[in-house]
Amino acid sequence: MTDRETEQVSAESALYVFAVCRLPDPTAFAGLPGVAAGEALRRLRFGELTAIVQTVRAADFTDEAWQARMADRGELERYARAHHDVVSAAAVSCPTVPLPMATLYHGEERAQQALLAETERFLAALRRTADHSEWGVKVYKAAPAVSVPARTRPATSPRSSRPTPGAGLAYLERKRGAQAQRERRHEDSLRLAETVDAAFQGLAAAGRRLRLHVPETTGTGHVQVLNATYLVAEHRAAELAPLTRALQESTGARIDVSGPWVPYSFVGEV
Repeated sequence: MTDRETEQVSAESALYVFAVCRLPDPTAFAGLPGVAAGEALRRLRFGELTAIVQTVRAADFTDEAWQARMADRGELERYARAHHDVVSAAAVSCPTVPLPMATLYHGEERAQQALLAETERFLAALRRTADHSEWGVKVYKAAPAVSVPARTRPATSPRSSRPTPGAGLAYLERKRGAQAQRERRHEDSLRLAETVDAAFQGLAAAGRRLRLHVPETTGTGHVQVLNATYLVAEHRAAELAPLTRALQESTGARIDVSGPWVPYSFVGEV
């Protein structure tokens, strides 16, 4: 890129889109800084829907600039928090479809055209998530005690390098036993995850399983066996606490429930 082209990109502005709503209350997010200090958040109408937008410098969101920012953990957290704050504020006033971070368009006209083309998908997401919230559920079971086997290879006679009679068979039996024990633990974990997931699915309008946290051990003597999120109607949210207590008592597992959140996981590909 030439110096002149660099100056032109630096001077250009872009439109950052946070979310799509029906009739958001502008006072809900009026005091928020968004992702560009000094630029007010505003509403952009397209068809029967409204987007929450902010003017930003295009140079701040080039591929190179954005990748560098995302490699900085502090910057990533700052932008993620700013984006989430705007989405959450909008969701308080009306059903909201959050868009991914760094959704940008070069100008209002392009933004309106692109968003208008996705109207049906936005409307479907709004219908699906209206009066619902997202709740996270993480399930942990006690980690198995670490035991060091007495022998890691067949024993040998003190006077010979030959294995003690029967030692090889005993060694293989220990190996098979350890393998069988690991398989039982794995099957127990799968059953536990299925039991808890089925219970929450019965309460929720929809659910999604997420990748288990890595490393799976939490450092507290527990192993994560389920990481999921559920779309729960607001009038059923009060049932989550008693359901969690009942499952903990019946399974002996540790179950952490977090929420309510804006239903990011259930708005579909928008």
